[in-house]
Amino acid sequence: MAEITCREALNQALREEMERDESVVIFGEDVAEYGGSFKVTQGLLDQFGEDRCFDTPISEAAIVGMTTGLAMSGLRPVGELMTVNFAYLAFDQIVNHMAIMRYMFAGQVTLPAAVRMPGGGGHQLGAQHANSLESLFVHRPGIKVVYPALPADYKLLLKASIRDDNPVIFLEHEGLYNKKGEVPDDAGAGTIGEAAVLREGDDVSLIGYGAMTFVALEAAEELEEQDVSAEVVDLRSLRPWDKETVVNSVASTHRAVVVEECPPMCSVAQEVATTIYQQAFDELDAPVEIVAGEDVPMPYAKELEQACIPHSEDVVEAARKALAL
Repeated sequence: MAEITCREALNQALREEMERDESVVIFGEDVAEYGGSFKVTQGLLDQFGEDRCFDTPISEAAIVGMTTGLAMSGLRPVGELMTVNFAYLAFDQIVNHMAIMRYMFAGQVTLPAAVRMPGGGGHQLGAQHANSLESLFVHRPGIKVVYPALPADYKLLLKASIRDDNPVIFLEHEGLYNKKGEVPDDAGAGTIGEAAVLREGDDVSLIGYGAMTFVALEAAEELEEQDVSAEVVDLRSLRPWDKETVVNSVASTHRAVVVEECPPMCSVAQEVATTIYQQAFDELDAPVEIVAGEDVPMPYAKELEQACIPHSEDVVEAARKALAL
């Protein structure tokens, strides 16, 4: 068990899966010779050669289209989009091909396709390069959506995504690549669809994913100084997502705050809040609070961008509201 960054954890996962299974291939823009825009694929070209790690033209449609075709042909491709914002250019391939091919062929083919997509705000990249699009992917039946927070989960869930016989959108927050944590040196795959309780508490459940998991953890520490015991649940997977763990947490604390970076309209947090109302209504002592990104295009100016992204003080305020403090 070593302490490494999320970037290094992803690299380990890719390397170990390529060593384990010769059908795993990796491709995308600058993933080979340059080692990836965020250096996640560094060293893989030298170890596995250009047949299994190669650069592609600047065409997201081609990357996802090839990912789909190779998966149907018996390989386990891992396509990388340089940023999730460019997924718009591949949406026909994602939602109209990759997501539904197993259904349209009545299960006669498997489709073990993983597509990695970095995203999220906070780096002054402007409205076209700082999006959180997870709700768009979650809406489409036929694909799984994973969005880890901890380095260990980046490794274990990427391995799970590669081994899965269904297409998986694997989302990575650009602000977490340097986040460090303990990661198993050589481990099996994690389980897609299982949340994790990272901190136990009695008064309110803080539910997040991706970078917002750390916002929730920070808020829990601040609430502790105010004599409020907050439980923190990391969803880890968005489709499928772990309803049982969330509902059990809310049933024990009787209050919930759901935190997300994406805009709130038809969002993941709305889905989680609705499920809490449906399955744990009688356990609630207050309405479910949602802390989300602002419903605007992401500004470039640093102060405005930060104002559009949830922070721990926003979560603390929502928790205090739920507690009527």
